[in-house]
Amino acid sequence: MAEWWSIEVFHGAFSAVRWKDSHSSSLIESALSNGAVDWVWHEHRWGVVLEIAFERDEQWEVYRDLPSVRAALDAVPDPVNGLLVYRGRGGGAGAAARRRPKPFAGAGAVELPEPEPFEAAVEPEVPIMIPGADRPRAEPIPARLQASGV
Repeated sequence: MAEWWSIEVFHGAFSAVRWKDSHSSSLIESALSNGAVDWVWHEHRWGVVLEIAFERDEQWEVYRDLPSVRAALDAVPDPVNGLLVYRGRGGGAGAAARRRPKPFAGAGAVELPEPEPFEAAVEPEVPIMIPGADRPRAEPIPARLQASGV
């Protein structure tokens, strides 16, 4: 019974479809010459998936370590977060929900500053001396009214 392996490549600095077009021939030729019994490409809105079936795990390991395969995987559009290699069929086979979009890279990923909490301005109560009166006014006048001359 054949064992499936998946290589998922996500869009990044350039389209994953462009990556597929550049490296597909090399990847498929290497797979077939190292014992692959089946293969299929899937294109998705988020990238591409190559599924390859080998009879034995050793065949996959030899394939994965080939210089042409390593070079193709090193050249993916997003070398940090844009590559998944795993056992089994991939690309959302049987997925119950859509994938969430990836966060922006670069300036689009900058966290916005949190707004400062709203605090009502408290005006100090300053007593005003009325000319001719010996005591302060009973009701203090707010400082903003004092400055306006009211």
